[in-house]
Amino acid sequence: MKIEIGAYEMKTKLPELLRQVIDRFLAFKKAHPLRARLARIAAFVAVSAVVLPGAAGADTILFIGNSFTFGYLSPVWHYRKDSVTDLNDDGVGGMPALFKLFTQEAGLKWEVSLETSPGKDLQWHIDNKASVIVKPFDHVVLQSFSTLDAAHPGDPTSLIKSTGTLVSLFKGRNSKVDIWLDSTWSRADLTYQPAGHWYGKPIDAMEKEVRAGYDKAAAASPGVHGVLPVGQAFNRAIEGGFATPNPYKETGPGQIDLWASDGYHASAYGYYLEALVAFGAITGKDPQALGKQETAAAELGISPTQATRLQQIAHDELATQKR
Repeated sequence: MKIEIGAYEMKTKLPELLRQVIDRFLAFKKAHPLRARLARIAAFVAVSAVVLPGAAGADTILFIGNSFTFGYLSPVWHYRKDSVTDLNDDGVGGMPALFKLFTQEAGLKWEVSLETSPGKDLQWHIDNKASVIVKPFDHVVLQSFSTLDAAHPGDPTSLIKSTGTLVSLFKGRNSKVDIWLDSTWSRADLTYQPAGHWYGKPIDAMEKEVRAGYDKAAAASPGVHGVLPVGQAFNRAIEGGFATPNPYKETGPGQIDLWASDGYHASAYGYYLEALVAFGAITGKDPQALGKQETAAAELGISPTQATRLQQIAHDELATQKR
C-alpha cells in the first residue's frame, strides 16, 4: 500500500496538524523521491496510529445490572473473573464472563466490562456509579430490578426514566453506542409462594409484565437498539418441556431447573441461557454455532446435550423476535 493513494481524500478528514504533515511529506517526496521511499512506511504507521486508534481493536461492552447479571447463587458468579473487567472490583465474572468466552470461541475480539450491585435498579447506578460507568463504550447492556420497581411490582415508570437518562449519558460519550435492555425471567418465588405479587398466575405472567415494561422503556428512548428476550427464552424452555415450570416440585425426567435454590435467581442453566441470548442478539452470531463441545457448558457441569438444547432455544427465540 502506498501512502499517496487517497492522500488528498484523507486530508479532508484529518485534523489541521496532520494535514500540514501530509502536505510537507508530499512536497518532500516530490523534491527527494528516493529518500521519500524510506519515509513512506514510517509516515503511514504514524498517521494510522493517530487517525485509526481502534481500527484493529476490540469492541467494548459494558453490562450494568444486579444479581441477575452477576449470577448470584450459581457457579457463574465468579466464573472466569479475570477475563472481564469488574468496575467495582468485586471479583465478579458472571453472565458477562460467559458472553466474553462465547465471543472468543466465535473468533471475535471483545473487551467486556461490568458494573453490578445486588438488588439495585438502574436509577441506583445513575446516582452512585455515573462517574465509573459513563465512558465511550461501543455497546451497553442495561438490566434493572427484577420486578421493575421494588415498591410497585410491574410498574415501569422508574425504568423508563432511568433508561432515558442512561441513553443520554452514553450517547454523550459515543453517539454510535449500541444499547440493549435485558428483560429478565419470572420469579418462581413470586408466582408459587402465597405472598408473591403474581401468586396464582401462570409462570409466564410476571415475565410478560416485565417485558412489556422494557418495551415501553425502549419505545420512550429511540437510542435503545433492542430488548434482549431472556425471560421469553426461559418461557420457551419451559413450554417445550425442557425446563421445569415449578422448582418447588420434583423435576421431571430429562428436565433442567432454570432457577437457583431460592426460586428467585437463575441456576447455571439459566445464566447460560441468558448469556446465549445476549451473545446472539448483540453480536449477530448464531448461538448454535458454539456447539456441543462449548467450553463454558463443560466447565459449569452442563452436558453437551443440554448445551445444544439451550443454544437451540436461544436461537429460536431470537429468530422469533426478528419476525
